[in-house]
Amino acid sequence: MANILIIDDEESIAWALRRAFERAGHVVAVSSSAEDGFKKLAAFPPALVFLDVRLPGIDGLSALGKMQRLAPAARFVIMTAHGNLSTAVKAVEAGSFDYLAKPFDLAQALDTVQRALASQEAPTETTTTAAVSEEIIGHCPAMQNVFKRIAMVAGTDACVLITGESGTGKELVARAVHANSPRKDKPFLPVHVAAMNPNLVESELFGHVKGAFTGAERTRPGLLSLADGGTIFLDELADIPLAVQAKLLRVLERQEILPVGGTQTVPVNVRIVSATHADLALAVRESRFRHDLFYRLNVYPIHLPPLRERGGDIAVLSQHFAESILRQPATIPADTLKELQDRVWPGNVRELRNAIEHATIVGRGGPIRPEHLPVASNESVPFAFEQVVTEEIRKWVAARIVLAGKNEPGELYQSLTDIIEKTLTAEVLVRVNGNRLAAGRWLGLARATVRKIIRKHDLMPNAELEED
Repeated sequence: MANILIIDDEESIAWALRRAFERAGHVVAVSSSAEDGFKKLAAFPPALVFLDVRLPGIDGLSALGKMQRLAPAARFVIMTAHGNLSTAVKAVEAGSFDYLAKPFDLAQALDTVQRALASQEAPTETTTTAAVSEEIIGHCPAMQNVFKRIAMVAGTDACVLITGESGTGKELVARAVHANSPRKDKPFLPVHVAAMNPNLVESELFGHVKGAFTGAERTRPGLLSLADGGTIFLDELADIPLAVQAKLLRVLERQEILPVGGTQTVPVNVRIVSATHADLALAVRESRFRHDLFYRLNVYPIHLPPLRERGGDIAVLSQHFAESILRQPATIPADTLKELQDRVWPGNVRELRNAIEHATIVGRGGPIRPEHLPVASNESVPFAFEQVVTEEIRKWVAARIVLAGKNEPGELYQSLTDIIEKTLTAEVLVRVNGNRLAAGRWLGLARATVRKIIRKHDLMPNAELEED
């Protein structure tokens, strides 16, 4: 049992949190402002404080320092529905225990309570000034979690592995990790592995000595040496050759490199942030990537969601891109926003930015109309769909085989066929309002076959299947 203080002016949230915490056996007090919270801290010494950012009067982040002085033993959890990377970084750097982006569920809040109360380390204050990247834009919960993870790992030297589809902004995240780290005044060196000659990757990363190979007329430092003291960002990590992976592991384990053709190791102090759109765990299972290197690089994963899963972020991203390109306020009417939100964006944020840039050129600085956007390829929807489904099937098959071990149950084909058959037929039936004749035309199947599938998967339990 512990004392918990909730400081939030949204009555519904404060009520829900209070009820959940009291049911868990804690003693709870509520304040609707920072000023009232100051008074409560003296009369009700808390073990944990849930503090909202936007409050009437003094905001949560401005009040945090004084509250920490009034209750030095308390853990503080920052809450906000309007968070961005700057807010997350400030919250973590100010010594908050955790950062919750609204809306969050009560299970998440209760888990935070348990972790905070189990922690014995006293909260610390820091005076580090954050250099925040304003290029990472997003209001959806998935992006709020990205901001939180950047803020929490930036101040450490831990390896970070950023995953996500092409065009989601992995390099921006890597730059944000570096910019908010103690290494921010040292080099940040991005390396696109996929663009490098496979035969020269080792030399490019580790350097070489004079005469190491034909054409090596002088000793040349590698990119890892050039990034000494700072951060190196390895993009498309899965394309690193196996032989080079072994040498990269040595860098992580011993903080030293051996140039190509050299006999003496060179000490290096570099943080490695890496990224890939490929499934590295699958690459490990297929022996295309070293398992020991994978675990060393994947100390702290950050996953970037594709644009199609980011809901209302398309509107705010479009506005941001338009105004940064035009360098003045931009107008994007509702019909244009609808067109933008209806598109699939297989190229993710990068493709959206290119589309907005195209529209600003055609629109000549005026309101951005739907006709100003580049023509959406008719192939984009099936291409994006096929890409996603293919990758998910690969993961599903790999997981099933790993779980089966040496057993070979021989049911993969039928299991996947049943999943596809049930999902496809059910969705078509919804789209045609349960008309089995129409469903058969869309599926390219006889009505009797559709009826058989419906019975098999019990898709229409209350329907008469003898007639349409």
